[in-house]
Amino acid sequence: MAKAKTAYVCSDCGAEYPKWQGQCDACGAWNTLSAFVVQPAKEAANASRRTGYAGAEAAKVQPLAGIAGEVEQRHLIRIGELDRVLGGGLVEGSVVLVGGDPGIGKSTLLLQTLAALGERLPGLYVSGEESLAQIAARGHRLGLELAPLRALAETCVERILEHAQREKPRVLVIDSIQTIWTEALPAAPGSVSQVRESAARLVRFAKQTGTSVFLVGHVTKEGGIAGPRVLEHMVDAVLYFEGETGSRFRVLRAFKNRFGAVNELGVFAMGDKGLREVPNPSAIFLSAQQGATPGSAVMVTREGTRPLLVEVQALVDQSNLGNPRRVALGLEQNRLAMLLAVLHRHGGAAVFDQDVFVNVVGGIRVQETAADLPVLLAVLSSFRDRALPEKTVAFGEVGLSGEVRPVPNGEERLKEAAHHGFRRAIVPQANAPKKSARIGDMEVIGVERLREAIDAAG
Repeated sequence: MAKAKTAYVCSDCGAEYPKWQGQCDACGAWNTLSAFVVQPAKEAANASRRTGYAGAEAAKVQPLAGIAGEVEQRHLIRIGELDRVLGGGLVEGSVVLVGGDPGIGKSTLLLQTLAALGERLPGLYVSGEESLAQIAARGHRLGLELAPLRALAETCVERILEHAQREKPRVLVIDSIQTIWTEALPAAPGSVSQVRESAARLVRFAKQTGTSVFLVGHVTKEGGIAGPRVLEHMVDAVLYFEGETGSRFRVLRAFKNRFGAVNELGVFAMGDKGLREVPNPSAIFLSAQQGATPGSAVMVTREGTRPLLVEVQALVDQSNLGNPRRVALGLEQNRLAMLLAVLHRHGGAAVFDQDVFVNVVGGIRVQETAADLPVLLAVLSSFRDRALPEKTVAFGEVGLSGEVRPVPNGEERLKEAAHHGFRRAIVPQANAPKKSARIGDMEVIGVERLREAIDAAG
C-alpha cells in the first residue's frame, strides 16, 4: 500500500499546501491551516465502488449545441416561505446547506420539511447529535404526522450511504455535517479534512442518485458556517437562519442558490407548534406605534423577488465626544458616514458634532442602495425634531453630488406600498410613473436632487 500523503488546507479559503505555515498565501488569514490525509485517486474510486454509487459511464467530450437543455425537476415542499427561498421548490439532486445559531430552529424546520413532503417524497433524517427518541419527541410536540418519517442515528458517512442505498430516500437530511466522519481519514470528526471529505461524498451521492440532500451546518462566533470555506462552494444552495435574541421571528435568507434568486427572504414565526409561515412580512417590520414620530421613515426595499416595507429609525443627539459616534444597525456603517457628508454638503444639515444612530426595525439587514434616501430623511427628521408626514414612503439612491438615482423595480415597490395603505411616496424622478399609470390614489413625488426630496418631506 502506498504511503499516505499529508497536506494542509486553509479553513477559510480551501487553499492547499504541502507543509504547514502560519499564514495562508491565498487569503492572508493566520493559523487557519489544518492537516489532512490525501487519499490516492485509485483508493477513492475503490471506496466509491464499495458504497455502490460510483458512476458507470466514462466522461466524453460533446458539442454543447447538440445537447438539449434539461429543465430541473422541482417539487413543492408546501411550506411557502421555504419554497420561495429555494427558488420555487426543491430540485432533485440538489445539495442545500442550512446554517444558523444553535437553537434557532434548523432541525425543527427540516423535520417539518420531511413531514410536509410525507409520502410524496420519502425522506430519511440522519442525526449525529440527538437520539431517535429525542427526534420522535420533538415530532410529537410539533404535532407532525410521523408515520411516513424514517430516522437514523449514525455519524459514519460510509454507513450512512449504505443505509441510503437500501432505503432509497428522495430527500436526505444530515444533522449536522460537523459530526459526520469518514473511515478513509484518521482526523477527528469536525476537522477540516473530515468535513470536506464527508461533504464531497454526500454531494457525489446526491448528483449520481438524484437524491436531494440537506446539510445542517453550525456557525462560528463570527457568523460564518464552521469548517472549510470550500464547503459553501461544493453545495448548490447556502441558506442562513437568522433571528434576534428574544424575538419569535426567524428570517431564512439565501446567500447562494444555483436554482433561484440570491438574497431571497423567507420569514417564519416560532411557536409551540414549530415554525409558522409569515405571509405578510412587511407587517412585522413596520412599527406598531400610532402616528408619525420624529426620526422615523418607511422605505420599500427588495429582498430577492419580494418587495418589503421596512421602518428606518434615526436618533441624532448632541455629542460630548471629540469624535462623534456613527452607529448603524442593519446598514453598512461606512455608507452612513458618506450619506451624512452628502447631507451636510447638499442638504444644508450639519451633523458633524452630533452622535448619529440608525436602526432598521425588525433585525433585517438592508444591503441595497435604495435605503439612502429614507435614511437621510430619517436623520434629518430626528435632527429637526419634526416628523415626516404620515403614510409616506421613500426609496432611492443618493449620489455624492446630491443627485437622487433610480433603483430597479420602482413600480413594484410603489404597488406594495399602496397595498399597505401608504398615500405619499418620495422617489427618484425616473421611478415615478406617468400620469396614465397612476398607482391607485397614491401621490408620487419624483425628485432629482436631495434638496427637492427634503422640501417634499416638509
